[in-house]
Amino acid sequence: MGQKVNPHGLRVGVIKDWDSKWYANKANFADLLIEDNKIRKYVKNKLYTSGIARTVIERAANNKVKVNIFTAKPGMVIGRAGAGVEELRTELEKLTQKSVIVNVNEVKRAEKEAQLVAENVAFSLERRVSFRRAMKQGIQRTMKAGVEGIKIMTSGRLGGAEMARNEKYSEGNVPLHTLRADIDYGFAEANTTYGKVGVKVWINKGEILPETSEAVKEMRRANRAKEEFKPKKEKKAYQQRRDNRSYQDRD
Repeated sequence: MGQKVNPHGLRVGVIKDWDSKWYANKANFADLLIEDNKIRKYVKNKLYTSGIARTVIERAANNKVKVNIFTAKPGMVIGRAGAGVEELRTELEKLTQKSVIVNVNEVKRAEKEAQLVAENVAFSLERRVSFRRAMKQGIQRTMKAGVEGIKIMTSGRLGGAEMARNEKYSEGNVPLHTLRADIDYGFAEANTTYGKVGVKVWINKGEILPETSEAVKEMRRANRAKEEFKPKKEKKAYQQRRDNRSYQDRD
């Protein structure tokens, strides 16, 4: 199971949070999801050389869209005197026909971001660097950054071979099935003279206890907010049930 599924999707609600943070009814949900996908593709294609690790999209009830871009090179995204961000905001507003706010966040350690490592390896392959050398260099840089482990897999006509194949290199520990392990996953494609070569990267950043993860904290905050809006009678009954349970536990 852990070997096949996307590591981020498997851990959502356990130690990871959604990349789209909004609520919608059934009638609008599909349209908003497609719109999110369009925004991400547009941002990725326009700012590919800026090292975009991920794009988190938030929506408010007043039809505003907040696009949070996490990048290794914020200066390239922002541009001179903010011209780059302003241009991007205008283009996204044309794409969505909605009011858009763009936030640019810096990624401190690009070597720890699986997506950026995958894109770096793909870029090396496009410059005709040997695939083994590109993979090993990526592993060395990431391990020096202080992670628990890394695995890189490339697949395609490696080295111009007639038959496509995959090759893997790994170092350290990468437990894909352990849900408390913070596994980051990235995928990139290299357009070589022999065709496309896929690059997949898994990085283990260490273990996170579910109690301390942001996703769990967010769910607890939402539950507390629900409790505050309950009528007094319901609150009293809920408190009584809690007291009864704690009394039984002591017995």
